[in-house]
Amino acid sequence: MTTKQVSRPQIKLWMAAIKPPMYSVAIMPIWVGTAIAFAETKIFNVGVFSTFFGAAILILAWENISNDVFDSETGIDANKRHSLVNLTGNKLLIFWLGNLCLVSGLLGILMIAVWQKDPTVIGIILLCCALGYTYQGPPFRLGYQGLGEIICFFAFGPLAVAAAYYSQTQTWSMTSLAASVIVGITTSLVLFCSHFHQVKDDIAAGKRSPVVRLGTAKSAQLLYWFTGSIYPLTLLFVVWGIFPIWTLLSWLSLPYAFQLCLHVQQNHHLPEKVSNCKFIAVNMHFWCCFLLGVGFMLTGR
Repeated sequence: MTTKQVSRPQIKLWMAAIKPPMYSVAIMPIWVGTAIAFAETKIFNVGVFSTFFGAAILILAWENISNDVFDSETGIDANKRHSLVNLTGNKLLIFWLGNLCLVSGLLGILMIAVWQKDPTVIGIILLCCALGYTYQGPPFRLGYQGLGEIICFFAFGPLAVAAAYYSQTQTWSMTSLAASVIVGITTSLVLFCSHFHQVKDDIAAGKRSPVVRLGTAKSAQLLYWFTGSIYPLTLLFVVWGIFPIWTLLSWLSLPYAFQLCLHVQQNHHLPEKVSNCKFIAVNMHFWCCFLLGVGFMLTGR
């Protein structure tokens, strides 16, 4: 076997461990909050947006890395070849790499607070980080109790979108709050879909994810309801005059929503086939939130 043949699987494992597509989860709340600020105030501070953008990626990197560390302590990742801890065999190194990402990301948010002489944004993001830690970090490990999706909704929805909006305007917005519900639901669906293929490992490690609690069949049905709620909610906000009509561009992500629900419905009980559903959920999340933000940007021109 050649070196080239050996390296390709390794590269795939490292890419799976780093999870590049997942970083849209960090980026989209910043994009949507900033787009709403521009629509309502015509303010767009490029420096603040760029700094927040980079900081959000670093903070999510910390969360992903630290989750690998904490999961290695419970044994739930024993069969996960693309765990960073399993790939490197050095838990301490990965732990401190995650902490470096966290500190770097928080320094970016602190810069925004210093520029604006207002600690509000750093306060909100610290709360997001605290919630992120309780998801997998000891002694909380709330994700093991099936509360991960709730934590995800608030951290990446109302809190993150509000922080992004406030970083541009130093004020609050009901429109931002309404949009954060859409962002929060789509983000939580990404996490929800990540459970379908690992039910056996979760049960063995004592993790009671929503899919473990409900079973894969009922969870697949629940996915229909939550995914289907996004689009009527957007329309309702348009009818009520909270969202501009351009935000209906987000409905162009419907093909991904249909693909996700049908794929999970057909393969919920087949771990190898359903394992890619979280990436379909990421596609839906990205295009729904990106186009929602575009709708607000078009309104603010």
